[in-house]
Amino acid sequence: MERRNFLRKVGVGLAASLAYTARAQATPQVRWRLVSSYPRSLDTLYGGAEDLARRVAELTEGRFQIRVFQAGEIVPGGQVLDAVQQGTVEAGHTYGPFYVGKNPALAFDGGVPFGMTYRQHNAWMYFGGGLELLRALYADFGLLQFPGGNTGAQMGGWFRKEVRTLADLKGIRMRIPGLGGVVMGRLGVVPQTLAAGDIYPALERGTIDATEFSGPYDDEKLGFYKVARYYYYPSFWEPSAQLSFLVSQREWARLPKEFQEAFQVAAAEVNLTMMAKYDALNPPALQRLLRAGVRLRKWPAEIMKKALEEARALYEEQAAKDATYKKVYTAYWSFRSELYRWFSVAELGYESFAFPAS
Repeated sequence: MERRNFLRKVGVGLAASLAYTARAQATPQVRWRLVSSYPRSLDTLYGGAEDLARRVAELTEGRFQIRVFQAGEIVPGGQVLDAVQQGTVEAGHTYGPFYVGKNPALAFDGGVPFGMTYRQHNAWMYFGGGLELLRALYADFGLLQFPGGNTGAQMGGWFRKEVRTLADLKGIRMRIPGLGGVVMGRLGVVPQTLAAGDIYPALERGTIDATEFSGPYDDEKLGFYKVARYYYYPSFWEPSAQLSFLVSQREWARLPKEFQEAFQVAAAEVNLTMMAKYDALNPPALQRLLRAGVRLRKWPAEIMKKALEEARALYEEQAAKDATYKKVYTAYWSFRSELYRWFSVAELGYESFAFPAS
């Protein structure tokens, strides 16, 4: 009896092993290339793509390998969408607002002035119809989009001189791309678009007077505090900055189902862990900056109010001439209004007391 049971177990184990081997042999080995919009030195932003590649390999036991390239290795950071669309690579990790010149509504993929926070943006993407709206936009380029990390609310930038009033912004040359640049332009700033690696030299030489990028951890790495001592907050143009993984629809269709599932799971993990990393890394980075002599400043209410006025005017102007934009904007702003009402109760009720008390 024991011998028969042993042989039966061996037979079952052998059958399972053979079935797994056959399945593994039947599943093709896939090798993809993924380009990032960020340099390797920005380890949290660039690291999101590396985390995705590592988890995909783990979940598929090495049968689906993704090789990550930093900005500039294959294409510049602002051309990631183009590289995936044209078939140069299979996937990319980038920021939707970089491509508003192709479709203004892509701004809502990342974050917009006075828009939603990280948690609110995720709620809109996953449960408020945002993902469906954005994927419809990216489909025009033959791409499939997956939320791929977030910086959370960013800082308002580095300035050589203190900004006390709206008039102080007039003529300031500031590196600030996307809709944030458009809004600041309406306040008198002269917006500039520069890649991450070009910002410090421009600030040091005086080619620009100010810059924004992300938050304390990334900004410290880029060294802005060495040449611009005034550090403003908050970034009203990026209360949330969601990154996205863009995948060629053609290449996606060729993937086995289990590889598609692995990619989706890995992307969702990155969307969670990147924000957690920033929340852990930004506080000590800010303290180091303050010890180095950085002067922390809150935007004057006059500037915030005027910026909100100009942002809303900008949205309405664009919606009046672009039906696709209007559809996305209307859905986004409606969901934002609903969430703001709720967050102003529990979240703000707690934070307005607890944060100052700390």
